[in-house]
Amino acid sequence: MLFTPLLIGKNEISNRIVISPMCQYSALNGLMNDWHFQHLVQMGLSAAGLVMLESTAVEEKGRITNYCLGLYNDDCETSIKSNLENVKKISNNITKFGIQLGHAGRKASTQRPWEGRLFLRKHESPWQTYAPSSIPFDKGWHIPKKMSYDDMKRIKDAFVSAVIRAKRIGFDVIEIHAAHGYLLHQFLSPISNKRKDAYGGCLDNRMLFPLEVIEAIKMISGSTPIGVRITGTEWEKEGFTIYDSIKFSKKLANLGCDYVCVSSGGNTPRPKIPIKPHYQVHLAKKIKHNVDILVRTVGMITKPKSAQKIISDNNADMVAIGRAFLTNPRWVWDAGHVLGVNVNLPKQYERRFKKL
Repeated sequence: MLFTPLLIGKNEISNRIVISPMCQYSALNGLMNDWHFQHLVQMGLSAAGLVMLESTAVEEKGRITNYCLGLYNDDCETSIKSNLENVKKISNNITKFGIQLGHAGRKASTQRPWEGRLFLRKHESPWQTYAPSSIPFDKGWHIPKKMSYDDMKRIKDAFVSAVIRAKRIGFDVIEIHAAHGYLLHQFLSPISNKRKDAYGGCLDNRMLFPLEVIEAIKMISGSTPIGVRITGTEWEKEGFTIYDSIKFSKKLANLGCDYVCVSSGGNTPRPKIPIKPHYQVHLAKKIKHNVDILVRTVGMITKPKSAQKIISDNNADMVAIGRAFLTNPRWVWDAGHVLGVNVNLPKQYERRFKKL
């Protein structure tokens, strides 16, 4: 089952293994460089069905850090397009490529993980952040600007513009980031959205701006599949819950979205997350069994037989794997060997599994 093809919209991926979007925090002025090229070549040779590029900001102020990738001007578009074209020349021809588009909202203007992951201080070139409400992410953090209707229109237009650019680049799949405490998730959550207008209050109101963004995207996406990464739960008593995510997923399905990728947490600084292998699979299963939409699961999935069981037990349609590929970019090759499936390897590397 793990190696069976899957239709996402009208695009077929060769297997159910997806390489998660993993921020590299290595871009300069939002542009790709040699680091991204070598990273994507490794992933492109993996034989995964789909490789997702890292979360890519739709406007400069929407970057998580000063070193995050962007798709908000012609230089960004040219940078990604030229790198992707060169990666595809070397990559396994069964692998498709997607991009995740997002806006960090109040979690923008921060340090890279290895620098502390805190908010930028005055000497680190911080910038004004935006959010549904003027609530900082944590004590001492910068206070975001409560978004005006003009701000909301600007950011919605930025998402649409980035999708147009992504289509021109030639991505097979486009994913919208509405999880991990970033802007669209901030609107969804009662913890970060305290608005008193039509965009705050009950769940239907809190869903309104993310759904407006996605509806605008769907109007111009054409045949390109659109997925959404969502938060299954915030792991907080007063936060966004699995029942909220089911309702949100139904709305996404009604808009014509092709899949949801179910993650969790990220909108509060210290959630009590029971981190262990497959700790988010039950969230994906809930959505899969309640919503007519393709579902992808993610989170500490590292073993081929375990990934196979997730699919064969009908808990999800796809598995997304991240860190396991950082230590072993040939994870799919090994999974095929373990599960007795022939994987399409580069001719130069076929000797890997030949008996001596």
